[in-house]
Amino acid sequence: MNIHIELGQANDIDELEQLYNDLNDHLAKGINFPGWKKGVYPIRQDAIDGIEQGNLYVAKYNSKIVGSVILNHVPEVAYYKAKWEYESDYSDVFVIHTFVVHPNFWRCGVGNALIGFSMEHGIESQVRSIRLDVYEGNIPAIRLYEKCGFKYIDTVDLGLGNYGLNWFKLYEKLL
Repeated sequence: MNIHIELGQANDIDELEQLYNDLNDHLAKGINFPGWKKGVYPIRQDAIDGIEQGNLYVAKYNSKIVGSVILNHVPEVAYYKAKWEYESDYSDVFVIHTFVVHPNFWRCGVGNALIGFSMEHGIESQVRSIRLDVYEGNIPAIRLYEKCGFKYIDTVDLGLGNYGLNWFKLYEKLL
């Protein structure tokens, strides 16, 4: 599968919102590994913010958006409680947010391509590490991150207990 990854543009917002809705509809019908909810997360505003801040990347297959990731230097507050491999003020660390793959393209290499891109872009941007959090029940994502060389760091509470999401695993990949 030939997947092309590029910086998201304003004209991608409608398609990203559709991707988020398709994904959340699919998750609602089966096992909702990440615990996401339509209208709560991810939503159109996440795409708008990522594009306005210039840190949302889209994975395209045949000109259609099949996945997306936001890479920035903004950790969740709970990240500061963890003992990371690489100590940093986050100026040289990427944090992965809103990592999505359209359900029609699961197990097609889109997730691997987005992680690979994140690592390459990180090296080009001279970041020293990439960090992320993943809901402890999101086994498919945890398998992907571990397969891509991310190391488990800690389990923390991100304050999402109201959504039934009590514990998140933190992972780091040194570059």
